[in-house]
Amino acid sequence: LKEYSMANIMYWEAIQRAHDEEMARDPLVICMGEDIGVAGGTYKATKGLYEKYGPLRVMDTPISEGGFTGLAIGASFLGVRPIVELMSVNFAWLAMDQMFNSAAKVRYMSGGQLTAPCVFRSAGGAAHQLGAQHSARMEKVFMGIAGLRVVTPSNPKQAYGLLKSAIRSDDPVFINEHELMYNMKGEVPDGEYFHPLEGSDVARAGTDVTLFGYNISVHWCLKAAEILDKQYGISAEVVDLYSLSPLDRAGIRKSVSKTHRAVIAEEDEAPVGVGSGVIAIINEECFFELDAAPVRIHSALVPQPYNHTLEKAAIPDHEDVVKAVLKLFGKA
Repeated sequence: LKEYSMANIMYWEAIQRAHDEEMARDPLVICMGEDIGVAGGTYKATKGLYEKYGPLRVMDTPISEGGFTGLAIGASFLGVRPIVELMSVNFAWLAMDQMFNSAAKVRYMSGGQLTAPCVFRSAGGAAHQLGAQHSARMEKVFMGIAGLRVVTPSNPKQAYGLLKSAIRSDDPVFINEHELMYNMKGEVPDGEYFHPLEGSDVARAGTDVTLFGYNISVHWCLKAAEILDKQYGISAEVVDLYSLSPLDRAGIRKSVSKTHRAVIAEEDEAPVGVGSGVIAIINEECFFELDAAPVRIHSALVPQPYNHTLEKAAIPDHEDVVKAVLKLFGKA
């Protein structure tokens, strides 16, 4: 394995660095979106790129998600590698026809004659009191589309490495970022690093129960694992499902076959989605390894409240993960 020295940088800085390196390497890598140029991006992920690469490669677009996403996909058919920033995943509904009917299907429908090497980045999840129309968790929608890869980084290293891998992929890739994580700090290799677009990461090894999470819920699981270990003597393994499409069947099976218990934590609402997909895989791959039925931790099935108290009540956290595990062990 290649050894890297590490830098401690923020999540948004890791994304910005990946943009910069790939744009410097390949003149066909461009980016476009609302306020990504002169303003440097709502979350600073494209800061400084407009000044360095100019308006033809860092394009400030009108507020027309379907329009500029379609433009990017059409350009990708001709060899351009666009990075599209959708300011909020809530606005991605307006671009879904282009992403789902064009980008995701063109390789199959053209018999491999065309590809759509596009990257779609978008911030989702509930931040602090942004209301129902700016707090969506839509990963369940994207992960159900054949031909579209879906990844979701939980730390700066993944944010950097997944974006670089996505830019060089010939498949369209949707990167689901979380709004509360842009200022999170973490270690990122000083040297060039590519994170695989498929698989999962074991964020913490354990023997008694597996806690599955992705992006922000990985951190609930890690905090819960620490509490379970120190206060209850329960060894929890935390598996980071950074790839949502495809889900890592082998990684899920391996961990559950070791621990024999599973809790799946997600910020999304329960009907369908990641939790349902993971439990289906567990049932198909290692049902007879289970010592207890898998448990899902998820948000309430309500439009996200604006009121702070109601918003907090609607979203789970590490305490809910701890309670679920204790229930599995008959300690709650």
